[in-house]
Amino acid sequence: MAHCLGIDVSAKTLDVVDSNELARVRQFAQTPEGHRKLVCFARQHKAQAIVMEATGIYYLDIALALHQAGLPVSVINPRSFHHFAKACLQTNKTDQIDARLLADYAQRMSLRLWQPPSREQWALREIARRINQLNGLQVMEKNRLHALQAQHYTYTTLIDELQAHINYLTERIKQLADTAMAYIQADQQLNQYYLSIISTVGIAQASAIALLGELALLPESMKAKQVSRHAGLDVQLKQSGTSLNQPGRLSKAGNTYLRAALHMPSLSFVRHDPYAKAHYQQLQQRGKKKMQALCAIQRKMLTGLWACLRNNQPFDSSLLFAIKPDNA
Repeated sequence: MAHCLGIDVSAKTLDVVDSNELARVRQFAQTPEGHRKLVCFARQHKAQAIVMEATGIYYLDIALALHQAGLPVSVINPRSFHHFAKACLQTNKTDQIDARLLADYAQRMSLRLWQPPSREQWALREIARRINQLNGLQVMEKNRLHALQAQHYTYTTLIDELQAHINYLTERIKQLADTAMAYIQADQQLNQYYLSIISTVGIAQASAIALLGELALLPESMKAKQVSRHAGLDVQLKQSGTSLNQPGRLSKAGNTYLRAALHMPSLSFVRHDPYAKAHYQQLQQRGKKKMQALCAIQRKMLTGLWACLRNNQPFDSSLLFAIKPDNA
């Protein structure tokens, strides 16, 4: 069997298990010096595969160090690893156990080599996610302000403080959006992607930044169905014999930022695009609830956006829907 390394990544340490020595766990510091030692260790042991989870941002530095050293590193979806652990009947969870399971995962599963994003792509994703977080915080503050203004005996100081914070968040979001656009315009590929996405009905600058921040980092070899699964927009069926027959539901097991970025554009899409509107209405006529129909539109929309990025072409909704509007 292939000689593999499993790496469990945390904020301060890296627990490493060699598939030939599953009982032994080696630990390296999550520092540049620790990364250099791990690279030397992987070279000495001639690792044919190195596997780690995509845990927050902590995996990135070590994945880059291994990739730059020419080592075969794979970064896997934490959810797929979670299901692998369950299939192995492993109920305990520690760093050492996870490292052993990752080494076992590397031997048993087919792996895709990890390709690092460009500095601009990575910066764009982090900025887009920060904008998403600030937007959520701004909504909460606006709700608090509305509640205080509805009371008769609210101190003016509290209202002024909340309004000042909302104004500050608005300014920070604008500055981050300007920074994101600077990164997009500085990178030829990102700029081409942006022009393709912005041609879609319902997508303006804010939504384009949010979508591009997530989609630009995905491997171009991914197919549309894989991108849908990545976003958690794939439908899960639960049927077994005659006792279990539940309606299909979205897995929601993927990228929450990507799903959130699609929500508002999809509402505008079904209102202003004739092809999307016709498909949306037909789904409801077939008995789908409004949210089910909207999620189906989001999946179609994501398929079209991914085709735009792969082919560097403007968005064309007429190619996505079999149902044609009456005025088409």
